[in-house]
Amino acid sequence: MKKKKIIVRGFMGGCPIAGVIWQHIHYIVGLQRLGHEVYYVEDTSNYPYNPVTLDFSADFSYAADTLGKLATQYGFHCRWAYCARYKEPFAIAGMERDALLKLYKAADCALNICGSHLINEELASIRHLIYVETDPGVEQIKVDKGDRDTIHHLQHHQHLFTFGESIGTAAFPVPLHGFNWLATRQPVVTDFWCATDEPPPPPPEALLTSICGWSTAGKKDIVWRGSNYLWSKSDSFLRFVEAPKRSGERFELLADIVDRSQLELFLKNNWNVLLPYELSVGWDRYCDYIRNSKGEFTCAKDQYVRLNTGWFSDRTACYLAAGRPAITQQTGFTAHYGGKGGLFPFSTIEEIIDAVASISLDYERHSRAALAIGREIFEAEKVLKDLLERAGV
Repeated sequence: MKKKKIIVRGFMGGCPIAGVIWQHIHYIVGLQRLGHEVYYVEDTSNYPYNPVTLDFSADFSYAADTLGKLATQYGFHCRWAYCARYKEPFAIAGMERDALLKLYKAADCALNICGSHLINEELASIRHLIYVETDPGVEQIKVDKGDRDTIHHLQHHQHLFTFGESIGTAAFPVPLHGFNWLATRQPVVTDFWCATDEPPPPPPEALLTSICGWSTAGKKDIVWRGSNYLWSKSDSFLRFVEAPKRSGERFELLADIVDRSQLELFLKNNWNVLLPYELSVGWDRYCDYIRNSKGEFTCAKDQYVRLNTGWFSDRTACYLAAGRPAITQQTGFTAHYGGKGGLFPFSTIEEIIDAVASISLDYERHSRAALAIGREIFEAEKVLKDLLERAGV
């Protein structure tokens, strides 16, 4: 493959949360390992978030400092820019603005991760703009409802990729109206999570764990054909809150559950509930937390489940890459992989109980199976080589 100049565009400075950071780093490092010259650009009209002080601020020094550290650690030093478009006058950290504008014209393509960057004159000057949708369902519904802003935004991309592997098939109910969505997967640099062929055993006290943004209800809820499709995972977790008690194990959830009655319900059902903020500010600690878990138990957002999107979590892919078995809510992904050991889909609490028992009965087999799935399905170089080839880059 000929060396290309590729821009990854995202929001890991303005939203420097460990899970978001790893999602983007996997793209950057995966593309670097394919031999490409990779740049990271963030262009925001929103105030950046500071997970230390838990607030938003016009001061973007924390965002710029985070990106500078990441660039040094992961090999894109001097190839990053943070554009504070909300500032007057326009402010930029990292690359100089003139150098950035030249990059836009010289780049072979740009990956707009999560569609996080709105179209402006500078972004439109990139010759090959690729949309990577990480949260399937909402954009397709907006198009079906005739939302002009969404349609305009999507039309400015030469290719549309989605983590919803059912989109465009008979399994997905929302019409696409001529938009050609191509399935892709979460790239994971698997040796960041397990560098050996045999995953090491977890600590003796390890639990099935997960990390969850709890207070997201209403942010991207959407009504379609008389039904409200919810964005938050909290309703799904509450539906299966009895899982650890009924399976005879203790689970752990990192989530900011502020409702006292909900928190007490989790505690009564054998959950450890911890605040996620310490991991949010340390991407290395986030990695260690996953590697030191027995495995993952997690739920999916209502939108992904009821629309049968085929979505899969990039965090769960990291658990698999660490050789940690995962029990995750069915979204239709088993039409493509999983369900044969190491990765357990569920739709009922009885399926969760069976999965917990299977993992405990033969942990080593399921640990090896998890690692094999991570490397076969989500390895960054495979996923990104396929994406670029189908995009014609």
